Amino acid sequence: MAQRGASLKKMLSRFMSGSIRNLEREYNCTVRLLDDTEYTCTIQRDAKGQYLFDLICHHLNLLEKDYFGIRYVDPDKQRHWLEFTKSIVKQMKSQPPFTMCLRVKFYPPDPAALKEEITRYLVFLQIKRDLYHGRLLCKTSDAAMLAAYILQAEIGNYDPGKHPEGYSSKFQFFPKQSEKLERRIAEIHKTELIGQTPETSERNFLQKAQMLETYGVDPHPCKDVSGNPAFLAFTPFGFVVLQGNKRVHFLKWNEVTKLKFEGKTFHIYANQKEIILTYFAPTPEACKHLWKCGVENQAFYKLEKSSQVRTVSSSNLFFKGSRFRYSGRVAKEVMEQSAKIKREPPEIHRAGLVPSRSCPSITHGPRLSSVPRTRRRAVHISIMEGLESLRDSAHSTPVRSVSHGESFIPRSRSQATDEAIISDEAYSPSDSVLPTPVADHSMELSVSRQINGAPCSIEEEKESEAGTPLQEERGDFGAEGKSGQEGSDSALSEVEQVNKFVLSVLRLLLVTIGLLFVLLLLLIILTESDLDIAFLSDIRQTPEFEQFHFEYFCPLRRWFACKLRWVGGLLINN
Repeated sequence: MAQRGASLKKMLSRFMSGSIRNLEREYNCTVRLLDDTEYTCTIQRDAKGQYLFDLICHHLNLLEKDYFGIRYVDPDKQRHWLEFTKSIVKQMKSQPPFTMCLRVKFYPPDPAALKEEITRYLVFLQIKRDLYHGRLLCKTSDAAMLAAYILQAEIGNYDPGKHPEGYSSKFQFFPKQSEKLERRIAEIHKTELIGQTPETSERNFLQKAQMLETYGVDPHPCKDVSGNPAFLAFTPFGFVVLQGNKRVHFLKWNEVTKLKFEGKTFHIYANQKEIILTYFAPTPEACKHLWKCGVENQAFYKLEKSSQVRTVSSSNLFFKGSRFRYSGRVAKEVMEQSAKIKREPPEIHRAGLVPSRSCPSITHGPRLSSVPRTRRRAVHISIMEGLESLRDSAHSTPVRSVSHGESFIPRSRSQATDEAIISDEAYSPSDSVLPTPVADHSMELSVSRQINGAPCSIEEEKESEAGTPLQEERGDFGAEGKSGQEGSDSALSEVEQVNKFVLSVLRLLLVTIGLLFVLLLLLIILTESDLDIAFLSDIRQTPEFEQFHFEYFCPLRRWFACKLRWVGGLLINN
């Protein structure tokens, strides 16, 4: 007996020591901040996302942190937001060291009204990044003013001794920009913004950006029921669908009743005339990410209190689909909490604007200067077709197209100089509109790595910020290649449908078996109890029950009682 107790104690100590060593294992983690600096730390195996987020906010001296989140890219190039209530290691599908990015997750409805300057500065950096990648589009006059605000905030007043003729052309504000636009930027910076402090310029920048129709838009590439490309996005004001140069749908958050997805199919339900919008994401993973983003944005902007947040299911059946719950405060609570902040304004270390030709850090996305001209032309044409302008008011109901004179779509410096028409008139956002790469883009990836020399994981995040055109939208495939691709896509879709049906049947079968097993256990417990119910009394008097009781139940009960007494004796002796 003593030997058995000693061996059991030895096994327990070995198990506990192994578990402690496993929990104490540390992982290196690098988070790229909004100014492109990096914050490196070590995390424990069981550390949750909230722990890492709190570390970053403490490093930045940030209190209004609910607008921000941590984004990472999995090995399949799919972007995700780090969930703060779950273990970091379990969420990351890649091998350590882990690389992530701090980004604005929920855009403030009025960014200029944020309580602290440090928060406004970080939102300013995010919107500046959106401008560069083309997610925030505007008229040419607005573009020049926004770029001039950036110049004033980051290099100060115009100084003829420091800023020679053409100095604005040394900086890259947009994915594409013309010389005419650069001259207008310099003119505004020289004449209209003299004397503005960085804080004032950033606040004016935020006020200007907040009035734009595409403020807060992080477009998700999809297709409508007709197969036409579309971009779905969630803004502080509601859900929008952008198609071509039009906003084809806009639903305020109080009009959206439910968001659902199944496989690649995404549904939006609205209470206005029972509207159901259906779109198709490139992959099931992209569709799930789209659904989770929608659930979180709806809860953040629509609800009055975080106590109203409920767990949401992607399906009407309890045994099917995904379940997700937003964890965090809602916008109204965040603003109320911000109003209570009373401290000395923290010191802000502004990075400063550096000419893009001498500093690769300002280039947030890979350039195409090393790509052959035919390739660049194909990429440019495909993006022109996919999203020319994205112009329509997010606050007005009618849908209107945009003239070339009003739309702002900047010109890329990497484009050849013979494309004069593009640089003088209409501009198009390059490698900017797709936040989640879904196609094979090894060429751009290898070029960007050669240029910037960044590690793989960081470069993947930079590509996800810049985006890449969908494979079927690119213009460098022949007709035969397209037909073959369509055939393979249809075959894959049929296989996926069969797999989905089989999985649904198996899931239903497992749930049914589980329910029957639970009911059987409940029936055995009730019949072996002392409840005096006629139905149970009749069962007890049957020969089958008596045989089960004496041959199976009683021996099993005695065995469990013996084991419990043995374990209790060991604990008492120790």
